[in-house]
Amino acid sequence: MDSIIFDLDGTLWDSRETVLVAWNEILKKENQIEKELTSDDFKATMGLQMHDIGKHFFPDLEEESRTQLLNKCGEAERVLLEEKGGQLYNHIEEVLENLSQKYRLFIVSNCQEGYIEAFYKYHQLEAYFIDYENPGRTGLSKGENIKLIMERNQLKNPVYVGDTIGDQQAAKVAGIPFVYASYGFGEVEEYDYIIHSLNDLEEIF
Repeated sequence: MDSIIFDLDGTLWDSRETVLVAWNEILKKENQIEKELTSDDFKATMGLQMHDIGKHFFPDLEEESRTQLLNKCGEAERVLLEEKGGQLYNHIEEVLENLSQKYRLFIVSNCQEGYIEAFYKYHQLEAYFIDYENPGRTGLSKGENIKLIMERNQLKNPVYVGDTIGDQQAAKVAGIPFVYASYGFGEVEEYDYIIHSLNDLEEIF
């Protein structure tokens, strides 16, 4: 193994509380939307791309209106995450520092552009990662973005660490082993390795 590619939400952090505040502030200003989102709402959509989250939350909106609303929510989310960050999982910096001495580290998440950058900016963890990718920049699926990272960085034997079925399927598309982060948001039955905390990565690898 020469590298580890991480999912972000449910694997490295939980950003729901910050994101929830940002989205509900936008929704309060929208006359066509009469709902307040909850933390459980966001848990149910973790791992989905932005347009799929929009269809889940706002199924009655026309596509153009939904896209405009998602853009507003995404921008508000980015700004607030840069200011307040999210909840990092325990010992993340210690684990990343130790792993980065042996392996090259990367992030591939199904997020919009600016989201991973906000994670880096607030929590000051960018130094541990070589590269990152998301559909907000490429328009590609998670599996294709993993392959893009592999090609761009000439990775030979990476693994992907994530917490949802979507992550497992993305690793399968990319043809690499999947490490299931069982402490995250999803329930996955098929995996190559399982971890119950980030610390377990050091024991496995």
